[in-house]
Amino acid sequence: MITIVDYGLGNIRAFANVYKNLNIECKIAKSMDDLNDSKKIILPGVGAFDHAMELLEKSGMRNLIDELVLQNHIPVLGICVGMQILALSSEEGKLPGLGWINAEVKKFDLSTFAQNTCLPHMGWNEVNAASDSGLLKGLEPGSRFYFLHSYYFSCRNEGHIIAQANYGKQFCCAVNDQNIYGVQFHPEKSHRNGIQLLKNFAEL
Repeated sequence: MITIVDYGLGNIRAFANVYKNLNIECKIAKSMDDLNDSKKIILPGVGAFDHAMELLEKSGMRNLIDELVLQNHIPVLGICVGMQILALSSEEGKLPGLGWINAEVKKFDLSTFAQNTCLPHMGWNEVNAASDSGLLKGLEPGSRFYFLHSYYFSCRNEGHIIAQANYGKQFCCAVNDQNIYGVQFHPEKSHRNGIQLLKNFAEL
């Protein structure tokens, strides 16, 4: 059973529709009771880091999700801000993140970019694997995914980086540490490639 955590952020129904079309069982969790029988967890998110952490705490699911992921080692996939809150902290806010991955979230520094550009980084971009992670199985080099963000995930351990993209600089766009996965892009908006990635997560 794949459980999509609905704490007030993210394209919840879009994920559910993908899995319905793949004939993969999933459910939406809005409370602790809904987390029962979870075999995998998707933690979506859009918007600001602190707002995401506040809503997750307010949902009442934070402690149980911690237990499921850190003690029971249930695979989890954080998406967009759902990936960013896996880190220790973010330059965008003041609240601590979940701290599941040894990383910080940093803002793109436009002054270091060689070409004129702007934030947010929005639209389609190539993603290239940095490892042979099962999350990326069946995806061609340079597969395109949809992004919408101004901050990027900066791993203290480069071994946690499983894919990179380029926006003025190379940046980490997918991570993995044991049962914990995160992607900066939106697979639910990325058509065939996104469907493949979500299918891969279900099969991990």
